[in-house]
Formats: sequence, C-alpha cells, structure tokens
Amino acid sequence: MKSTPTRLRRACVAAAAASVLLAPAAAGSAYGATAPPPSASAAPSAPSPSPGTGSDFPRLTPAVAAQLDAAVRQVMRETGVPGVTVGLWAPGKGSYVKSFGVADKATGAPMKPDLHMRIGSETKTFTVTALLQLVDQGKIGLDDPIGTYITGVPNGDRITLRQLAGMRSGLFNYSEDPGFIKRYQADPSQAFTPQQLLAYSFKNPVQFQPGAEFDYSNTNLILLGLVIEKITGRPLHEVIQKDVVEPAGLHHTLFPTSPEIPDPHAQGYTNQTASGRTVDSTGWNPSWGWAAGEMISDLQDLRSWAHTLATGTLLKPATQAERLKTTPMNLPGDGYGLGIFNVQGWIGHNGSIPGYEVLPVYLPEARATMVILLNTDSQTNGQEPSTLLGQAVTQIVTPDHVYPGHKPLDPKPS
Repeated sequence: MKSTPTRLRRACVAAAAASVLLAPAAAGSAYGATAPPPSASAAPSAPSPSPGTGSDFPRLTPAVAAQLDAAVRQVMRETGVPGVTVGLWAPGKGSYVKSFGVADKATGAPMKPDLHMRIGSETKTFTVTALLQLVDQGKIGLDDPIGTYITGVPNGDRITLRQLAGMRSGLFNYSEDPGFIKRYQADPSQAFTPQQLLAYSFKNPVQFQPGAEFDYSNTNLILLGLVIEKITGRPLHEVIQKDVVEPAGLHHTLFPTSPEIPDPHAQGYTNQTASGRTVDSTGWNPSWGWAAGEMISDLQDLRSWAHTLATGTLLKPATQAERLKTTPMNLPGDGYGLGIFNVQGWIGHNGSIPGYEVLPVYLPEARATMVILLNTDSQTNGQEPSTLLGQAVTQIVTPDHVYPGHKPLDPKPS
C-alpha cells in the first residue's frame, strides 16, 4: 500500500502537476498537498501559448509516425503498460491514430481505437462545465460561498464555488483519508454516496485558509456536484448527460450509475491494492469518484471534447475567460483554472482511476489535439504512465510545448 494514498487521490486527480490528476492526473494527477502556493497574478483570459508558432507542428508523415511508434513502444517497455491508444490531429498536418499492446491480458485481445475507457478526473471538466452553465443562466455566482447551498462544510461561509473549482478551498482530500483507503481496498466493488465521501474529508482539519494555496482535492468536486443537483433538482448524471454530453455531440460518453462499462471496452489493470499486486480492476465500482472521476468515454469523443473544453463552445465567452484564468501549479508555465489546466500551452485535463488513464488536451496555437488512453494507472518511479507517454509524444511533435515539461517531474512524497 506504499503509494496508494497518493494514487487514490490522484486517481481522480489530474494533472495539476502534469502527473496530476491523481492525480487524478497530471490532472488526474495534480500533485497535491505539496504544490507550491499560487502567485497573486492570474493568467490571461484566453489560453496563452508558450513560445513557438503553430507552424512548428510537424506534418504527420510516415517518418514522424515511425518516430512516434518507437517512442510509444519504448515507454511501454519501460513501464509495463499493457495497452495504449494515441491520437494526434492538427489542421493541415494530418493525423496519427494508433493502438499498441493488448486490451485484455488474459485473452491477448489487441487494444483498439474504438474501446470505451474510464476517464477518471477528466470527469471534473464535465462537472465544472455544468456548474458554469448555471453561472451563465444566472442561477449561481462563482463567488457565492458553498455554505449558501450545502451546510456543514468547514469554512463554508468563506469558501467560494470559484475556489472549489480552482482547487483552492483548503478542504482535505477524502481519497487520502486512511479510513477511506482501508475501506475501499477491502471491497472495491462497494458503492459510496457523496455524503460518505464528504464525511471522510470533514473529519480532517482544513489544510489552509480559503484561497491561500493550490491543492488538488477531489472533495471540491463532490461539493460542486451537490450544488448542481440542488440548483437543477436533477441527479448529476442526468444533468451532465442532457446539458453537457448531448449538446457537445458526444455519442460514447456517459456518467454511469453502476460499475458496468459498455462494450467494446478495454480491461483495466491496477496495483492500487493493499498488497501492491496488479489485478484486473475493470469492474471496480467508480462511485467513489462521482463528480470528480466516475465517467466513461472513448477516443473520438475525447478528441471532440478536448476542443470543446478549450474553446468554450458550451459557455458564454466571459465565463470561458474566467475558466481559463489560472493559478500556478508545480512547473513554470503550468496553471490550473476552473476544472481545467494549462500545461506548457496544452489546455485540458488528465484523468486516472484504478485501471485506466486518459490525457485529452488541445494546443490552441496549432489547433492541435492529443488524446492518449491506456488501460493501467500503475506508476513507474512515481510517474503516471499517461504523463510519460504525453511527454514522449510531445517531445517529437511539439518540442516547444513538452507535456509536462522537458523532464519527468520528481515524484512527490505520499
């Protein structure tokens, strides 16, 4: 169970640190309690590109494809990732879509681009989008205290919805609570309610005063999910399906209400067990992630969603501008907005949940999209496999925008 506390946190974590989110996450793997305090300044209201121009993105020729093939296979050899699908698309530059390895270690069935996968903390982008739609409708305000809607929240009279969405609430991350971890590991098939998850958080002291620091916490999204349900009078899964997924034109994305995953799907593998042994976690109940990490999608839907999310087509321009104002995370040039990150110019979020990781991101200056899906979340030397794959790919296609930086992040202590 050495790394489980951090991993469970990141399973919904995202890339706050690009390994985040746990990091989900980088988002699915943002690193956590040890993230540096934010500066007072916010990023511009639109995605700010790093140095370089869109013309730097290479034409995706057979020669470049061969480089990508070799890089992905090398990471797979070094990390033991069973299967991965990588997609790259850029206007005028072509596309690269390829699957490697196996979707099922027992049968040897190959990984394919059309498989459903759990998306972990990428769920946060859908939940926060639903929240921001309510802002657009004038039903809530970003600077409303959470206590206006939900009682019993520590510092609830001072923590705002904006601070929750931006990971600056100071609330303890329930998925790092030892009691939660012990209960979850004892029976990964069990269901958790949002109220049970919050109870694990609220029995711990707050980490800092509202707005004082950045700290990736799944607790924040559970609260936002409850706000959405209270204001709309509908279950969160229905709100996200009807108000976000369908308007976005996504056909293979869902917020499940059971542990089942639609066919076709990849089997997922994790070492988030008490013994550290790798097991098939495909049927584990994702309810513990709820608004922070429960959803399912596939390659083409995540390609479309990465663009929708980064460009804000479901929101008013002013609201999208608020979303894209970022607080610094762990590396220069990285920032976290409202349920979204900017990592070296790539806009989006990553996701990790036992057995699966995804990395769907968009580079505005090149209008390029990268989506990586894999059927494990087992780390190598403290690094999320999706982060290592994202780095390997971007070192080839966008050397001025390497995700998450020019070298792997040093692992943070659990």
